[in-house]
Amino acid sequence: MRFIEIKNCYKVYKNGVAAIADLTLNINKGEFVFVIGASGSGKSTLIKMLYREEKPTKGTVEIGGINVGKLRNRTVYKLRRKLGIVFQDFKLLPKLTVYENVAFALECLGMKSKEIRPKVIKALDHVGLKEKLRSFPNELSGGEQQRVCIARAIVNKPKLLICDEPTGNLDPKTSMEIMDVLDTINKELGTTIIMATHDKEMVNRMKKRVIVLDSGVLSEDHEKGSYKASESI
Repeated sequence: MRFIEIKNCYKVYKNGVAAIADLTLNINKGEFVFVIGASGSGKSTLIKMLYREEKPTKGTVEIGGINVGKLRNRTVYKLRRKLGIVFQDFKLLPKLTVYENVAFALECLGMKSKEIRPKVIKALDHVGLKEKLRSFPNELSGGEQQRVCIARAIVNKPKLLICDEPTGNLDPKTSMEIMDVLDTINKELGTTIIMATHDKEMVNRMKKRVIVLDSGVLSEDHEKGSYKASESI
């Protein structure tokens, strides 16, 4: 069942740089997809178009039947409430505990405390941090901080989780642990995951669908793929 449909999509920035060129791509509900490519290949632009940080210059980007590029600025928040986003830098609030950081995402939606607590506990359980709920970010390792970010991203049970280089600041062992968490979320919750990364070892280990961008063009698309088809990246 198609969940994301990108049709004949172009993105040209005001300075004339063409970041995405005639991209057509379909992603099914529940897929786990890596987006790889060299710097400047269009990975970040594609990711930003999915959560409507950028709009396509031409063509369409649809998520669950919604034409994301046509959303008015004042209604973008409605889309983002249905998404989970995990970045390379953790973006945690330093003066809030683990529990409060995750709960904050639901408080912004106007949810009541009695509804929030079970959702936060469940999200922290999914990432293996239920025992750290009273800790502050500076008391956690980098891997634990990223787990908190993932918990915050999934606490509202989004259908789509977008990950932009989430292991870029982590060592290889911790990166693999984070990937195991994401793999479990994908399999147990059925969450569609799209992840931009440069991590060759991780992509080769996971054997998920791999999309390769080259100068804004879709150059390769492999089911259960690896970096091996693109060793020059």
